[in-house]
Amino acid sequence: MNVQTSTTIEAPKTGEKKKTLYAVVGGIGGLILVGLFIWAIIWLAQTQAAAIEAVRDIFIIGLSLLSCVFAIAIIVLLAMVVRLVNMIEFEIKPLLEKTNETVRMVRGTTVFMSQNLVRPVTKASSIFTGVRRGIKTLFGDPRKNLSD
Repeated sequence: MNVQTSTTIEAPKTGEKKKTLYAVVGGIGGLILVGLFIWAIIWLAQTQAAAIEAVRDIFIIGLSLLSCVFAIAIIVLLAMVVRLVNMIEFEIKPLLEKTNETVRMVRGTTVFMSQNLVRPVTKASSIFTGVRRGIKTLFGDPRKNLSD
């Protein structure tokens, strides 16, 4: 038996190469933009101090408005959680209790049927089989006793 194993290294697909290239170019472009932004802020701080203060004030106002929006969103989420807890407590919990009650009833019915129907039928069947076997042993097989 001749078994050959070979290890081959698959070359990256062209789609993966493009994704890697895009990631590298995007990362370098992002660093350049951050650098330009920092340079612009420093240049503006040295030459246009009053304009920088106005931009700073606008950013502060924007951030405060954004924090208000987030606070409202958190309040809405909290109200939704309260409604969910209410629903679980007053709608789903009783439903589960009724389901458990039904399962207990089915279990009880199964036990009742087993004790009052299946056991007697099984016992009668086994007694009948025993009697038939006993008669067959004592008198033989009636089909074999008949002459043609």
